[in-house]
Amino acid sequence: MRTLLFTLYKVVLLPHLLLYLTSKNKGVIDQDLRRWAEAKSIHKNKGELLLHFLAHSKDFRTIFYFRIQNSLIYILNIYCRKERNFTIDITTKLAGGILTGHPYCTILNAESIGENFYVNHLVTVGEVNGKRPTIGNNVSIYTGAIVIGGIKIGNNAEIGAGAVVVKDVPENAIVVGNPAKVIKIKTV
Repeated sequence: MRTLLFTLYKVVLLPHLLLYLTSKNKGVIDQDLRRWAEAKSIHKNKGELLLHFLAHSKDFRTIFYFRIQNSLIYILNIYCRKERNFTIDITTKLAGGILTGHPYCTILNAESIGENFYVNHLVTVGEVNGKRPTIGNNVSIYTGAIVIGGIKIGNNAEIGAGAVVVKDVPENAIVVGNPAKVIKIKTV
């Protein structure tokens, strides 16, 4: 019965597929789809993946609506709701391949966020005095972390759960604590 309901729901989601196919951000959405498919070990074509993640994940819908930036999303959000407690500031430059781990009460307000970003719940990436973080590629930010101000987070960095980051983080660093300190530099 549940499978039948999801199948019917995917029919209702078809307007999303049209927006995807005509979007100027289709390439970036493809990166998101690849990352999600790999993480969830799902093997389908892009259209099927899109409908699957839209049907099963409010997180993914939030990212999709952010990517589309079309007034039709307000109508689609009536019956296919995004995660209302996951906010991505409209001015944030968000590269492809973002993956979330149930980002409940997460706010992403950065100058830019690089490719293959991972974020958990209760994370705040935000501004101080109008200055926002710049986050590199392959960065992970775990539960409850706060990253604020005009700082730079280097490629491949990991921000530990509960860390408060107010200074630059070098590439390949793992930081934890409040205030955050480097505990390890990974060898890549």
